[in-house]
Amino acid sequence: MRAEDLRGGTNRPGVPASAFAMPPGLAVRYDLPAPDLLELVSGYASYGDGNRAEMINWFLPAPPMICVLLDAGPVGIAIRNHRFAPAPVSVYGATSSAFRATTNGGIQVGIGLTALGWVRMFPQPASAFHNRVVPLDQVLPAGIAERLLGELEKLSDETLIAPTLDALLAPLFTRRHPHEDAIRDFTRLMLVDGVIEIADTADRLGLTVATLRRIAMQAFGMPPKLLLRRARFLRSLVKLLGSGEPMGYHLIDSSYYDASHFLRDANTFLGMPPRRFLAQGTTFLTASMVARAAAIGPATQALHALPRQSAS
Repeated sequence: MRAEDLRGGTNRPGVPASAFAMPPGLAVRYDLPAPDLLELVSGYASYGDGNRAEMINWFLPAPPMICVLLDAGPVGIAIRNHRFAPAPVSVYGATSSAFRATTNGGIQVGIGLTALGWVRMFPQPASAFHNRVVPLDQVLPAGIAERLLGELEKLSDETLIAPTLDALLAPLFTRRHPHEDAIRDFTRLMLVDGVIEIADTADRLGLTVATLRRIAMQAFGMPPKLLLRRARFLRSLVKLLGSGEPMGYHLIDSSYYDASHFLRDANTFLGMPPRRFLAQGTTFLTASMVARAAAIGPATQALHALPRQSAS
C-alpha cells in the first residue's frame, strides 16, 4: 500500500465522509475490529501523507499501540526528553505525556490495544514500555512483525486494512490473566466523572490497593493514580475542545478544585497549557479526534469504552 491508496473513511456504516475531511494530500481512516476483537483492539487508525516534506504532529497521551509504517520516510518520536526512531513495526508503550511525531510522508497504520488486549498478547508488563517505542520483534516472536508489514504492503484497497489485521491479530491473543474482570471494571471506572481516589477505586473494584497497583502496572502500564489523573484530564480536555470554549472551565471534571488545578495537570500530561499545545502541529490530531469520534466512539484512545460482551 502506498500513500496515494489511502483516501480516508471507515468500515462503520452510515458515517458521513465529511468526518474524514483533510487538507490535500493527507488522509485519515478509522476502522472497527471484528466483533470478537472489540474488547482487545480499540480500533485501527491509518494516517496517510502523499507529500514527502517534513511534517510535525503532536498527539495526546494514549494506551499502547502497534504501529506499522508503509511507504514512509524517516520517522522520529519525541516523548519529553526521550527520542526514538521507530522500526517499520513498533510497539508504542502507554504514554503519560503528549508526544511529537516528525514524519516525511507515507502511511502509518496504528493498532490500538486495550489493557485486556495487552495482557492477552504480551507476557511482559505494560509498565516496561511506559513512554517508550521499541521494535515489535524485540517483544513478540520473530516473524510476526514481518507478516504484519508484508500483508499490509500487499494491499492497494484501504477497505482491506481491517480484515487483514483481524486475521493476523486474532491468533496472538492467547494468554489469560487471572484478573481480567478487574481489568474490565477498572477500564470502565476510569471513564466516570469524579473518580480519582485510589482507596475508593480499589474498594469499588473489591481489591486491595496493592493488588490494584499490580494489575495497573501489568495491564495498563502505569500506577492507578496516574491512570485516573490522565483519564480525568483527557475527559476534561475533550469536553473543552468539543465545546469550542477552550477557557470554559465549568466543563472540566468535578474532582478538579479549580482551573489552576486543571492547568497543573495540563503541564503534567501536555508539558504546556492547552492553548499553547493546540497552537503546535496538530493537523492529524485534530482530524483524528473528529474521525475517531464518528467511527469508533470516544475522540481519543485513552477514553475508549469496552463493550459489555466478553471476547472469546
